[in-house]
Amino acid sequence: MTRTTTAAEGLPRWRFTVDEIHRMTELGIFDEHERIELIGGEIVPMQSKGGPHEILKTYLMLHWAKRLPEDLLFTTETTFRLSIDTFLEPDFVFYPKAGGWKGLAASTALLVVELADSSLRYDLGRKAGLYAGFGIAELWVIDAVRLVTHVHRHPGPEGYGSVREVPADAPLVPDASPALAVTLADLDLR
Repeated sequence: MTRTTTAAEGLPRWRFTVDEIHRMTELGIFDEHERIELIGGEIVPMQSKGGPHEILKTYLMLHWAKRLPEDLLFTTETTFRLSIDTFLEPDFVFYPKAGGWKGLAASTALLVVELADSSLRYDLGRKAGLYAGFGIAELWVIDAVRLVTHVHRHPGPEGYGSVREVPADAPLVPDASPALAVTLADLDLR
């Protein structure tokens, strides 16, 4: 059976797998730093990151590296494989150290963080829906320009049951690990 998806105009399209994308990267068809995600077998080009995104990512990385509990790991901008034909590249994903990166899956991800400047609408819409559908327990989408965080909890097939906005001066405390709490206004963003 040929794996296809159907485009808006009704024409069939080849449905890629994560393994095929990895192989194409090994062969040089895609550059390893190419900004793409694979959603339902379709290659989706990602928008470039702006200055606010990169500055916030740097300071959050420093903050969390100092506070990371011994039993957790986090990885930045990893190819987060959610199924045979879907991977996303979150800015941060936190997961148990016991399983390591090879054990990272939708069921083991404790917190996923997406930073958005130009991609805010996409991250709050389609991407949040995908994370909820795969059962990601907690998702933070941080508006890197306004420093407002959209905290998503209680995933289900129709989306997250709880979504609330947290301003920059309020603490963000993940359900899975209070040690990772952060108040964005307290970061020395330069």
